[in-house]
Amino acid sequence: MPKAQETAVYTHGHHESVLRSHTWRTAANSAAYLLGALQPHMKILDVGCGPGTITADLAALVPDGHVTGVDFAPDILDRARATAAERGLTNVGFAVADVHALDFPDDTFCVVHAHQVLQHVGDPVQALREMRRVTKPGGFIAARDSDYAAMTWYPASPGLDDWLDLYRRVARANGGEPDAGRRLKSWALQAGLTDITATSGTWTFSTPDEREWWSGLWADRTLASAYAQRATEGGHASPEQLRAVSEAWRQWGKQDDGWFAVLHGEILCRKEA
Repeated sequence: MPKAQETAVYTHGHHESVLRSHTWRTAANSAAYLLGALQPHMKILDVGCGPGTITADLAALVPDGHVTGVDFAPDILDRARATAAERGLTNVGFAVADVHALDFPDDTFCVVHAHQVLQHVGDPVQALREMRRVTKPGGFIAARDSDYAAMTWYPASPGLDDWLDLYRRVARANGGEPDAGRRLKSWALQAGLTDITATSGTWTFSTPDEREWWSGLWADRTLASAYAQRATEGGHASPEQLRAVSEAWRQWGKQDDGWFAVLHGEILCRKEA
């Protein structure tokens, strides 16, 4: 039987407004729940590595080991290689891969990690099965995903309400699950994992600089990214509606009392020995 293949379309694409967020991510702000399990000798697979900032951080934390970053989009790997080269890392490599059918032997890695990946794939349970398969007995499968329905902000904004409704519709039309965070433990159980530690974490944007950065990237993403194109081509929003949502983001970013919280679900699963 042929292996499962990716069927979802990545909602965001890799427009500059998207990479503005992705390159901000670090192991500290995006994988803290995993770091205590790392040891210097470990061999790690970083699934959906994107521009490679978390990948590079992980490589620095396993100086006697090795990290392989993989992504479904070949073009972004050039950015990831540049990130590793800029940091002078020699224990990291990159390759194209589909998480539904990883081209690695069973029991290869000490840790298989995926940050903000399972919300975008067509079959997250199959993805976790593959992550489990290539993990060594006693090793770790780690995943963290945001949960859009649980995101919250102040002050109230009908325009941001429209944004959230629109984003969730577009993401699901693309084959993904935007409210993935709450589902990670369930998906892990369905994938055959039993030793599961389920936690949560947040990003919070409240200072003037944080509000300007977060609102600006979403205002730009709403108009210029692949997400914007898929919203209009899929009949989910008109250009005028997108402009209204973008302006709502900019107006929220100007509020002195503005506060935005992103909730993430996290799972750290040990593969049976």
